[in-house]
Amino acid sequence: MRSGFVTFVGRPNVGKSTLTNALVGSKVAITSDKPQTTRRAIRGIVNRPDGQIVIVDTPGIHKPRTLLGQRLNDLVEQVLGDVDVIAFCAPADQPVGPGDRRIAASLDGYPQAAKIALVTKVDVASRDEVTDRLIEVDGLREDWAAVIPISALTDVQLDVLADEITALLPEGPPLYEEGVDTDESTTDRVAELIREAALDGVRDELPHSIAVTVDDIAPREDSDLTDVYASIIVERDSQKAIIIGHKGSRLKDVGARARAEIEPLLGTRVFLSLHVRVAKEWQRDPKQLGRLGF
Repeated sequence: MRSGFVTFVGRPNVGKSTLTNALVGSKVAITSDKPQTTRRAIRGIVNRPDGQIVIVDTPGIHKPRTLLGQRLNDLVEQVLGDVDVIAFCAPADQPVGPGDRRIAASLDGYPQAAKIALVTKVDVASRDEVTDRLIEVDGLREDWAAVIPISALTDVQLDVLADEITALLPEGPPLYEEGVDTDESTTDRVAELIREAALDGVRDELPHSIAVTVDDIAPREDSDLTDVYASIIVERDSQKAIIIGHKGSRLKDVGARARAEIEPLLGTRVFLSLHVRVAKEWQRDPKQLGRLGF
């Protein structure tokens, strides 16, 4: 039996959260085509006959423009110092660039971890593109334990990846009980599902300004409903107007999509009340970041 921790690193939006969900077999991390969707270290647990893989899904490494961005990078560095395996991710449909090279070189700072390289999203790339990426990624470091082309969406070589990660983990008993797929609290998962719904379709500059807090989750007396009260937080009044939409149409759509995800999680019908409020420049304010859990 082997057990331990692995994390996927790479630029934002290279498919780390989608890969985490695919390996775990359930949705433990939200996904979006917006960069820097992931903001916390989210643990997903993969139970296998020969071991237990604990995936620590982290934000993408980027050049920070705000205090929030710096704290997300600091979080990634902390995780990298604690895991047994680091899996570097680069998408098959994009040439390796300076950001990829910088991240791959930075792994020198974590000599305790075994390192593998993944070429992700091979389902959206041509065979020649995949071949080119494999050659480019292989050349980034000399100590890759493996270089593997994968697709989380079409399940290409995920079994190979899981076998490789397990073989690199230390011997030891499972770290979590069987049947547990994440250690995320229900409140945090609900907040993330609301944020995922809010991210869909917004302008490119807005996603970074969106945060969500859950104010209360309570079963309704004499009913099969669960009441969920939450706040969507933005930085400016103009952003608040975008989230709400014309006569509340967009906020209603966000609520409907979020509720469809929350109900299976809670196992009941849900009454979801969303309130949009402004916290000016919260990404740059240490006190507000602290209140929001960053």
